[in-house]
Amino acid sequence: MSTHERWDIVLRVVHGPMAALGEQVFRGPVVRIGANPGPGGLALHGHRGLDARQCVITAYSGGTVSVAPVGNNQVRVAPHVNVDWREIDPIRGPEYLSDGCALHLGPVGRGATLEFVTCRRLGQWQRGDLASEVADVPSGTLPPAAYDARAVGKVEASHAPYWFLGCSTVMATFTATALVLIGAFAWLRRDVVALGPEEEGYEFYPSVDIQQVDTALFEGLQKPFWTFVMAPNADAAGPARPDLDRPERWDDRLLTYVTASVEQHVRAWSVFRRLDAVKSEYAQVTRRLRARGLPEVFAAIPYQESRYRSDMTSKVCAHGWWQLMPEVALRARKLGGVDIEVRDCRIRGSQARWSPSLLAPPPTRRADYVRDGSCLIERCEVEGRADLDRSTDAALYLLEQAWKDDEIRRSGSAVQLTILSHNAGLDDAPWGQGKRSNVLPAYSRWISEVGEDQGPRFYGSQILCRSHDESSWCGSVFAPETQHYAYNIIAQHFLAVCYYAQNYGEDPAFAPWVVHTGPDGYCRQFKIPTRDEVRKGGSR
Repeated sequence: MSTHERWDIVLRVVHGPMAALGEQVFRGPVVRIGANPGPGGLALHGHRGLDARQCVITAYSGGTVSVAPVGNNQVRVAPHVNVDWREIDPIRGPEYLSDGCALHLGPVGRGATLEFVTCRRLGQWQRGDLASEVADVPSGTLPPAAYDARAVGKVEASHAPYWFLGCSTVMATFTATALVLIGAFAWLRRDVVALGPEEEGYEFYPSVDIQQVDTALFEGLQKPFWTFVMAPNADAAGPARPDLDRPERWDDRLLTYVTASVEQHVRAWSVFRRLDAVKSEYAQVTRRLRARGLPEVFAAIPYQESRYRSDMTSKVCAHGWWQLMPEVALRARKLGGVDIEVRDCRIRGSQARWSPSLLAPPPTRRADYVRDGSCLIERCEVEGRADLDRSTDAALYLLEQAWKDDEIRRSGSAVQLTILSHNAGLDDAPWGQGKRSNVLPAYSRWISEVGEDQGPRFYGSQILCRSHDESSWCGSVFAPETQHYAYNIIAQHFLAVCYYAQNYGEDPAFAPWVVHTGPDGYCRQFKIPTRDEVRKGGSR
């Protein structure tokens, strides 16, 4: 099987919230850019005047890069970002780019400005079938990846200042070999290299780096993303969101982070070792979710929260399998009738016994049991959060409050928002502890600014911090920990499904997942270890 160089395209959004992300790497040879470019593309959310696919950037053999507008969409090119875009006419066809060039997409005064940073070689891509880009270029032309390089023209002086010519390089000739390779791009695709455990690693990675994401996994992960995320979202939204079966309507930024998280976690033996250790508990929670009509992906919440351990306590005194706060346990008991109780807690430095009285946690700065970022509760005489049955009852009651909320269901992202509510709270205002970072008010504010049509992309638009432990919120409505919360849960569930279906498919809780290990299942793209390999310490 012949292989060729793979070229990655590095871009930077100059203005707006996405500018905080810095340089972003996209896998070539074709990168689509626009409001809804589809998986693997650069989605410019929140910018007015952009088409779903505004333009296409193509990397050719040797690292040459061109940009072409899609249809009659406006694309302007300049040698740097400090220009008056009113003086520059939109390009009419493909133009070559050099490092540092600036692109303005859409009408002047609206749209988005990008910097083309560079094109760099990274890895290999192999012969196969690359999806045709015919629909992305003007009528009567070849796909961008198959443009004859000799036909790509300069920007004429009559259409732009003379200094602009430095940003457009015209190749005088191409060798016959290069032309054959360029013409073949439309018939090529990148095969996904099977990933599996290769290092001890960690049971859980709190955040990931999308700069290193292998976007070739997008196609393979669309299936589980539909099954465990978008299909439940579509069912919840009903007629309000009839187009959620179309990938271009999905939250591609979320899918990017899910992909990066899958890549990170699948490499760690510790992840599979822990999954094997908690198979009974994971099965129990999965059965409970199905019985309540809740999405199965929620079974990964306790993995994220505690790695399915009963004795874990956070720095803000969340405790147990689901890391419930004392107040939310009390709310589940009083309002949901759940048999869970937390009382008579010993607080360090105090002789008095403390029991929760509020139905929602106060801000940590006002909590009696937190000081200097540390939990002061040493133990509670009655501690129902450490009981799997009782804590799961409480957690499912709380998750249902989000899942059944009308605005959440209409959003087209009910799965993501419900998961986020377990970390940030749905809406504590009814109990006198409302917070701007609660999911429902945060979502409502955002929708009022961008329109309800953008609901499916809310969560991805708020992942702005690079790490979960940054002191700044980076312009997001959520704290960094919340930003990096839900995508990890989704990714962990994707891998749990593969491991349990392959190794414990006879268990009724896991039997429905066996289909994902079949010839057409997404698990086939990973080297999922056997339980014997896991129990032998990861030796192969």
